[in-house]
Amino acid sequence: MPIPFAQVSDADRHDAFPPTPTGGAVLLLAGSSGRIERERADLLAAHGIRVRAVRWFGGEGQRAVPYRVPLEIFMGQLDALRAECDRVSIFGTSFGAEAALLTATVTPVHAVIAVSPSSVAWGGVQDGCWSSHWTFEGQTLPWVPFDEEWMPGQDPPEYLGLYETSLRRNAAATEAATIPVERIAGTVILTAGGDDRVWPSAEFAAAIVKRRAAHGLPTELFSAPDAGHRLLLPGETVATGGTSMRRGGDEESDRMLGSRVWPRVLDALR
Repeated sequence: MPIPFAQVSDADRHDAFPPTPTGGAVLLLAGSSGRIERERADLLAAHGIRVRAVRWFGGEGQRAVPYRVPLEIFMGQLDALRAECDRVSIFGTSFGAEAALLTATVTPVHAVIAVSPSSVAWGGVQDGCWSSHWTFEGQTLPWVPFDEEWMPGQDPPEYLGLYETSLRRNAAATEAATIPVERIAGTVILTAGGDDRVWPSAEFAAAIVKRRAAHGLPTELFSAPDAGHRLLLPGETVATGGTSMRRGGDEESDRMLGSRVWPRVLDALR
């Protein structure tokens, strides 16, 4: 029986095929923009990687927003790639990185690439009701509630303070919502900008590294103090659209971080 809201229609995915396959495939996930990462998919494919970029909310048969999205939507796409390739990985940014890390705790992958990640699961709102971003096997995953008293001080807003204060309001909720990254057996590569104004991705990345290290697992972290929330890989254009907010960084810093991590990303995905 199909799982509700776990569908990806033809219109909600972009398949990119390498001219010279290397045997590696990756599922590519955007964040809160809801976009299909076509440009990044084509860039990776040009370097030998089979890529499927998908929209995981806002599409046909999907949740309208990141709210109780089943992890099975990603697992199904990974299974489809496994039918084609020897090595299958997952690559996500922001909310997509949150999805990638969580999915890799419940299904095996060759590698996880998490750009501007979170170390915990967060919540979303639909029709005035708050719940977790995620479900698995029909169960709502624990999530960190937001500080209802927080107000933005800028226009457009930056949400860094909201996430920082929400993390510290309820230690028990934060602990329950912490992603069990020690369950990820594959390679884990993180990138985080020290000037991320959306959420504290550098703090999140450090927490992921620490938790995995406590279980004897290595994690690769690429960071830069002046980079922001959005990473620019070599050859990519500056992304536009999405929710109006301050993301931090600048094009030069974001490109420099992207150039540093790029060779390692290709190596891990191939």
